[in-house]
Amino acid sequence: MTITMTNWMLTWTGPDGKRRLSAVSYDKPSAEHRRRRLEDEGCTDIDIIETKPGVLPDITP
Repeated sequence: MTITMTNWMLTWTGPDGKRRLSAVSYDKPSAEHRRRRLEDEGCTDIDIIETKPGVLPDITP
């Protein structure tokens, strides 16, 4: 049986208007928890993106 690990990263816009990208990857439940914390901090445009180890998503507008 093969176990497939899925990694998730977050992108968001901080309260200062800067676009941000998480420096670490998360499992899905941890990514959802981080999203809630970012919302509580006033961040917007929060996206959870599936990624592969060592690959960063492109966040250019």
